[in-house]
Amino acid sequence: WRQTLVSRVDLNRFLFAPDDVIVAVGQDGLVANVAKYLNGQPVLGVNPAPDFYDGVLVRIGAARLARLLVASAAGDVDMESRTMVQAELGEGETLLALNEIFVGHRSHQSARYRIEAEGEAEDQSSSGLIVASGTGATGWARSIMEATHLELSLGREEHAVGFWVREPFPSVATATKMRAGKITGKPLFITSRMNEGGVIFADGIEQDFIAFDWGRQVRLSPASRVLRLVVD
Repeated sequence: WRQTLVSRVDLNRFLFAPDDVIVAVGQDGLVANVAKYLNGQPVLGVNPAPDFYDGVLVRIGAARLARLLVASAAGDVDMESRTMVQAELGEGETLLALNEIFVGHRSHQSARYRIEAEGEAEDQSSSGLIVASGTGATGWARSIMEATHLELSLGREEHAVGFWVREPFPSVATATKMRAGKITGKPLFITSRMNEGGVIFADGIEQDFIAFDWGRQVRLSPASRVLRLVVD
């Protein structure tokens, strides 16, 4: 066996091999952070402090790690194929997220954009929008659903994602009808109407953003990649 220890801050510079088995030890967010850099490798989420961490994604106790690590390398484990969210821009830029992708303004200013989904379109002004997977539907998306009563059912392995618009503002130039929806076969398109300050970021990592200023368009959909999460 060869092994390497990689810290969270070095993930974007580390090259994972196709036959690697990844052991994520820490909070649930670490699994989300590493997921975007993988392409089918099995992930074991280990909870080092069950009294402090919820263990939604890090569900494996340290005592079971040795057995599951060997079984994972042999391909003899049960795994969930967790759906991820993908954002694609016309210039070839791509962003992946396990939980959600945010599209909006980097400050407290309103975000202005055009939204298109399922043959409908409208211009909006809002506090931005998020596109979440079934995994992410238990986090930020859940808070929005509880506040707005715009419920969407998303399975963790369902090839679908949902979108929610945050605090849309009606005016003579903007509408508020397209506030939430499920994305399956047809993607969601957002076109920026912001002169500056528009951003797209994944899983709450604001500093790792893609600029989204006037005229840029992003295509949001379920990703072709999935997180293969080992279950105990």
